[in-house]
Amino acid sequence: MVKASRGNRARSRSLLRKSVRERGAVPPLSNLMKKYEKGEKVVIKINSSIHKGMPHRRYQGLVGTVIGSRGKAYLVVTKLGKKEKMIIVRPEHLSPLR
Repeated sequence: MVKASRGNRARSRSLLRKSVRERGAVPPLSNLMKKYEKGEKVVIKINSSIHKGMPHRRYQGLVGTVIGSRGKAYLVVTKLGKKEKMIIVRPEHLSPLR
């Protein structure tokens, strides 16, 4: 037997699936151009149609805090278990916490 693939998106069929109405849709420009301030709380909501700046699937749905920016991307600190992780995410995969 061939060893099963364990890529970044392995076993994520339901996790990264879009709803029927969102299929093929490009995210609105307002979402891409949204500016986040330092200290702002954000939800990591992966947009599976945009691969650039996509965080790992283990961060899907987690809440983090913006601590800075790197080019077009943001540095986000989030808790994963007991550890704090810093990840680099583009704004297409973030939404403000309500």
